[in-house]
Amino acid sequence: MALSGDDLVLCSGTLPRRTGFGERLAAASRAGFSGVSLWGRDVQAARDAGLSDATLRAMLHDHGLAVGEMDPAWWWTPGAADIHIPPEVDELDVFRFGEDAIFAMAESLGARSLNAVDVFGGDWSLDEAAEAFAGLCARAEEHGLLVHLEWLAWSRIPDLPSALRIVELAGARNGGINVDAWHFTRAGTALDELCQVPGSRVLAVQLDDGPEQAEAELVHATLHDRRLPGAGEFDLGGIVRVLGQIGADAPIGVEVFSDALHALGAEEAARQAAAATRRLLEEAR
Repeated sequence: MALSGDDLVLCSGTLPRRTGFGERLAAASRAGFSGVSLWGRDVQAARDAGLSDATLRAMLHDHGLAVGEMDPAWWWTPGAADIHIPPEVDELDVFRFGEDAIFAMAESLGARSLNAVDVFGGDWSLDEAAEAFAGLCARAEEHGLLVHLEWLAWSRIPDLPSALRIVELAGARNGGINVDAWHFTRAGTALDELCQVPGSRVLAVQLDDGPEQAEAELVHATLHDRRLPGAGEFDLGGIVRVLGQIGADAPIGVEVFSDALHALGAEEAARQAAAATRRLLEEAR
């Protein structure tokens, strides 16, 4: 299934972390999503429960869903792959899944793309990051994957200009950016900056919301306190309109890490996420 700007993708973090694979797909399908994003831990949990990859593919097909993206690629920046994070301090269960594991999962499940982020920082330059990103894109292309770079407001790639420069210097035909509304807003990105981005470079969009005033602890807030689209003060309508103006055709992910939303359970969280996003898109377009 090819995903485009008319499709909604239910991002992994919008549902409670322990949501099983079948429950995740059922919630997404009932809410009218076209795809889901997955973390390595989601796939591994399904395998640990005794489900084969062939079964996972059949479940996706039966629910009419595609895998929008695998998230996150954390190992690609200079020196990152050499950093070892012990399992006991890996609270998000991210770092045991390196490139080979994620590529294998993505290819087996027919994922559309890979989401790249800078987790560890370092003293590398944007030119060095661009070289590393080009290598990631080349390896990902062997598995049929697009790669989108998401800037994180506190990272060494903290804003749209930095992310776009890396992508442009890399020059990979399968490389682009991920416009996440939370990091867009917390980085102080102006709509005029987004207007200058070629629409073809926007390979992913993630909608979420929050208060106008930045939270005191950004990392905690982004993982626990995001709001449904339209339930906060971000200029989501402006972001959506500009994306349309520049011709971006990426699927619309809904990524709402929220303890309050998770407490409602997977099905209700998916229903509310889809309904809120559709209302926002209708008003913006």
